[in-house]
Amino acid sequence: MRTPIPSAVLSAALIDAGRWIDAQGWCPATGGNFSARLSDDQALVTASGRHKGRLTDDDLLTVDLDGNPLESKLKPSAETLLHTRLYQLDSGVGAVLHTHSVASTVLSRLETSDWLRLSGYEMQKSLAGNQSHEPAIQLAVFDNTQDMPALAEQLALRWQKTSLNWGFLVRGHGLYAWGHDVNEARRHLEGLEFLFACELEMRRLRA
Repeated sequence: MRTPIPSAVLSAALIDAGRWIDAQGWCPATGGNFSARLSDDQALVTASGRHKGRLTDDDLLTVDLDGNPLESKLKPSAETLLHTRLYQLDSGVGAVLHTHSVASTVLSRLETSDWLRLSGYEMQKSLAGNQSHEPAIQLAVFDNTQDMPALAEQLALRWQKTSLNWGFLVRGHGLYAWGHDVNEARRHLEGLEFLFACELEMRRLRA
């Protein structure tokens, strides 16, 4: 059982993450959504349609792990269901950052298989559990859909077959990265974005 974290602490962490992510150009317009686990059965999430570089406390709401708002008139993003499913699947997931960078969006379309495999990059060590550049890492790639309950079920089925680590891609859409807390999620996001940019350049040079 996790010790509940004060919502003010998590709110500040998500607001800061939003400003940093916006500065990288990874969440244009009002794209993307962020969340952090409050307790075993609740999470703090960004409301729908909010610019991630200008978040305030008023742009965040609490939901249960079925994605239902708790004591709020704000509307959570439909993609909240993917965040809450991750919290259901792994008690170690404490924060999820969903972004729409150019690199993740383009690479997810170039990769035609169900997995993106990367190896030989020193930055792989930025991902929890990796001690070397040598072993290949893989991220699941899902086809894009507006049916979030269906995508959440696909995520759960893939998870049961092969545990997913650090993040996954939605084709033509972007990246979901997570970690034990907001700081680790940010590290995984930054490391993965660097790896995606390197892989895109490698594929361009090989073409």
